[in-house]
Amino acid sequence: MDPGSRAAGIDWAVKLVTPFMKNRDDPAGVTIRAIRPNDNARIVEAFRALEPRSIYLRFFSPKKYLSDEELRRLTESDRVREAALVATVGTENQGEMIVGLGQYARSGRSAHIAFIVEEDYQGCGIASRLLQHLARIAREQKILQFEADVLAGNTPMLNVLRHSGLPATESEEDGIVHVTLVLGEGTE
Repeated sequence: MDPGSRAAGIDWAVKLVTPFMKNRDDPAGVTIRAIRPNDNARIVEAFRALEPRSIYLRFFSPKKYLSDEELRRLTESDRVREAALVATVGTENQGEMIVGLGQYARSGRSAHIAFIVEEDYQGCGIASRLLQHLARIAREQKILQFEADVLAGNTPMLNVLRHSGLPATESEEDGIVHVTLVLGEGTE
């Protein structure tokens, strides 16, 4: 078990879901698990594999690489104020490969959430599954709501949030949609 993998009763070392298929024609299972300190190289590779549009939709600007500080914050989160989950697939040549990431950063009883999924795996339910599991973890940490800022043109992510089963409110300003999801009720 990773040092510090238990925080407030959450066993972060176990798989959070059973692997699921991305579609009926593709037998590659997708597993969602807690991010680990040794995921640095896999995260860098996953980021390099992303298309510029996906990066822009996530970060609101072009970005060529993740800084050392961004990598450190992702892989060394304290799992109370910040939490990060990855979606992985196994490949014969590369071993485990990260194809999606969801994270939250806590501020009081609220947390800001963000997601990114590799293009070949978009539309397969990965972001929705990441959101479900982050919501479960956040509830255990007594977080009451998630906040997300999404570019108005990022319809797929807005749909993930709108169809999460969680009570939601939205406001838009300057092409950015602010979504608040209430964690008290909803699907898991």
